[in-house]
Amino acid sequence: MADVKFALSGTPIENHVGELWSLYSVVFPALLGSWESFRARYALAIEKQTDPAAAPALARVLTPFLLRRTKSQVETELPPRIEVRVPVVLSGPEWQLYEDARLATLSDLETKKSVLQEQERRIEVLAALTRLRLLASHPRLDDPASELVSSKLARLMELVEELGEAGQRALVFSQFTSHLALVREALEARGIAYVYLDGQTPTAARRERVRAFQEGTAPLFLLSLKAGGVGLNLTAATTVIHLDPWWNPAVEDQASDRAHRLGQTRPVTILRLVALGTIEEQMLSLHEDKRALVARVLAGADDAGKLSTQDLIGLLSERVSPREGVMEETRQVRFRG
Repeated sequence: MADVKFALSGTPIENHVGELWSLYSVVFPALLGSWESFRARYALAIEKQTDPAAAPALARVLTPFLLRRTKSQVETELPPRIEVRVPVVLSGPEWQLYEDARLATLSDLETKKSVLQEQERRIEVLAALTRLRLLASHPRLDDPASELVSSKLARLMELVEELGEAGQRALVFSQFTSHLALVREALEARGIAYVYLDGQTPTAARRERVRAFQEGTAPLFLLSLKAGGVGLNLTAATTVIHLDPWWNPAVEDQASDRAHRLGQTRPVTILRLVALGTIEEQMLSLHEDKRALVARVLAGADDAGKLSTQDLIGLLSERVSPREGVMEETRQVRFRG
């Protein structure tokens, strides 16, 4: 038995406050007690927002045993990091395909409402949201035989061309390896060099591909978010492109930090391609809530929580015009050599 234990985490709370209990159950089991008692006293009250005193009470318990340092506090010499949302307006046929899928899903969920258990209903809703995320990116991700052109892929190719003209190099992240496969197809058709890494890449090959990008001239490094989001030093890139948003911004931030980290001497631009009027916009609107989850719980605020099944259905139900806010959001991205 060790006399002293420490837990190090870049994301102590990624999705819900129960993750804090998991950490402390290893380093200080007596502090938060059993999972059942922690869940009853803190987790449910915070997540369901039934007791405004729960989060401040948890923060008071944790404070003496928690040392928190943000990136800005420990890496003060890093160059600027600029974040830009790049709006993508879907074509008429793409938008119709997306809307048809959304409305069909809502109808199906309503029909099954009386026969599905809560967990079954949640799984179906999450599956439906994943399908909409795929449709927001490329029609072929839902139907491989589709002949519709992807507006998002077209916008990415424009950005790649601009980057090349400016002599800049970029990391390109996606949740879906199937999406990256379509990007690879488009790059190869244009004769554009790239390096690629996903969860199936062997460890030795990972190291070699990182070295090849860092020391080579390929303008792009395509990475799956989960496989390439941690543990890599890719400071040869000065731009990070997120093709599709993830629910938790902490995961995206870790991925962006592959380029914006110690050793980087140039400003880094983070670009998020967002299909307007789709689930992607709604996911990004939730990012601030997710970012606040850590700060609110650890600081003792009383409004941290996670999405319920009904919240998720609300994301499906909300309809946003695909052209609302285009003038407000659109910002021409220019890269300097």
